[in-house]
Amino acid sequence: MEQTPLRSTPKDVFLHLFNIVTFYLSIIGFITLFIQYINALFPDKLNYYFTNIANGVRWSTSVLLIAVIAYLVTSWMLEKDLYKTPEKRNLKLRKWLVYFTLFISAITIIIDLMTFVYNFLSGELTVRFVLKVLVVLLVAAAVFGYYLWDLKRSLEKTKIPMILAGVVSAIVLGSIIAGFFIIGTPTDQRARRFDDERVQDLQMIQSEIVNYWVQKRELPVQLSELNNSITGFIAPLDPKTNEQYEYLIANELSFELCVVFERVNKDITPAGLYFGSPYDSYNQNWSHDAGRVCFSRTIDPELYPEDVTKPVSTR
Repeated sequence: MEQTPLRSTPKDVFLHLFNIVTFYLSIIGFITLFIQYINALFPDKLNYYFTNIANGVRWSTSVLLIAVIAYLVTSWMLEKDLYKTPEKRNLKLRKWLVYFTLFISAITIIIDLMTFVYNFLSGELTVRFVLKVLVVLLVAAAVFGYYLWDLKRSLEKTKIPMILAGVVSAIVLGSIIAGFFIIGTPTDQRARRFDDERVQDLQMIQSEIVNYWVQKRELPVQLSELNNSITGFIAPLDPKTNEQYEYLIANELSFELCVVFERVNKDITPAGLYFGSPYDSYNQNWSHDAGRVCFSRTIDPELYPEDVTKPVSTR
């Protein structure tokens, strides 16, 4: 009698689908992580924002760490099930997923090489571009090679899957640790976000001070005078200490805004990378060292001439 083909159980469907989805997430997270590292180490001066890179590293690290753990756990469960029931190697669901992964890997390799050749012929090869192409190529080739081997391997028990799991774990752990040397530790990142928010607060306060001077032709005595119930503006406080920013009047046209920063934003990363843009929308420098820093500003009356049509206040 002809043997009845083995059918997939709900458990088989869950494990295989969950395993392949976490595998794809792991690959996406790994490639994205290294692309962000390349962006950080070889910044594009025309389009470079360290904050965006740091956010990308944090997100891809989170995806990679959790997805890899889930993938390795389900791979171990599937491997254990296959040794218990070798016939499951011929499940249609398993073969469809393996061949689909091989197809995606092969297409990725072809497109990656096409992109490289196109940019080579265009004379637009840069170190950052070549490294990105190399990362995608190596990852896609490794995926293709692994699943091709998985299709052809015998049913005999082998330590190769365990060795591969150890290698993958070491690579993932090393990739995550590398981020501490490239963009800094989580503590450093939190301190930089506080400093970035402080700079944004100072930019906002400066803008309101200038508007106040334009309307009244005098500087506010204290920051609380900037509060406006109609526009809803309230002078922001330090995001960490909740203390008011220091405001000093030098003369009738000059003032200083002072704050204590936790990090340097000129050269703040272990890899010596620059943090964000040193200019705000008014083309004024906001680069700073760690510690107490004061930004001196002087209003040019010629840039803000008095509106002679405005009625004079009788207050």
